[in-house]
Amino acid sequence: METLRLRCAGKINLFLDVGRRRRDGFTDIETILQTVDVCDELRLMRAETGIALTCDHPGVPTDDRNLAVRAARLLQERAGTGAGVRMELVKRLPVAGGMAGGSADAAGALVGLNRLWGLGLTTARLLAAALELGSDVPYCVMGGTAFASGRGERLTRLEPLADAGIVLVHPPLEVAAKDAYGSPSLMRSTERPFAGWTRSARRARRALRRGAWAAGVFNRLETGVFPMHPELAEIKAKLLERGCMAAALSGSGATVFGVCGDARAAARIAARWSMHPARATRMVGEGIVEIAE
Repeated sequence: METLRLRCAGKINLFLDVGRRRRDGFTDIETILQTVDVCDELRLMRAETGIALTCDHPGVPTDDRNLAVRAARLLQERAGTGAGVRMELVKRLPVAGGMAGGSADAAGALVGLNRLWGLGLTTARLLAAALELGSDVPYCVMGGTAFASGRGERLTRLEPLADAGIVLVHPPLEVAAKDAYGSPSLMRSTERPFAGWTRSARRARRALRRGAWAAGVFNRLETGVFPMHPELAEIKAKLLERGCMAAALSGSGATVFGVCGDARAAARIAARWSMHPARATRMVGEGIVEIAE
């Protein structure tokens, strides 16, 4: 039986600004996204018919609520194929952690099944299908460093940033994105885009490019999330106290990350962290990577 194994990388939001709520129910955002070397593993095994998923995490649904299953069904419809697949998901990204774990799995299913089923879809067609599944899925197909705007669907690949160590802290709580974006304390930006970027986003990009992490890392959703979950603000403060150059909530949380000068500094902070599960990682340039057998 033909098998394909993929690493599906998670992301952090180095910069995230929140604008107006749109008439279609979505919210305008600007964000600088970065892939990190923490990945789910997705194994795809060709089957005659049907789509089946198993997962080692009891909190992850394996039916049509799962984005990877929905991605497989969408490809079947788009390509008009009756080919089937058995998927096995090894979950290493936090569930509802603000690191796009479900979106990364969907991106892995799109990229992997395009190959496994021999569909020959272009990257542009894969990205169009990805957007139907969720705002983060196209970015997860691409990976690396990127700027996203609109509801997250307008993507621009950016030059790689200077290497840095990343500390990820995963408290045992979940933050629903709808609660973060709907929080009465959320302080929305009133800036208007300038040639596709607001001035704040441009300043953040310049700061990140020169390694001025404290000036570039920012997440406006913290104004809505921290009043609901003050322990997340405490984690951010402690990361800074322990030597991180910058720290922020990733997405709507609950993962909080810190940026260190190098991997060794990140590893020292993670090893001494006792409040919640923590790990040290690094930034990477790809979202979906095939694992050689």
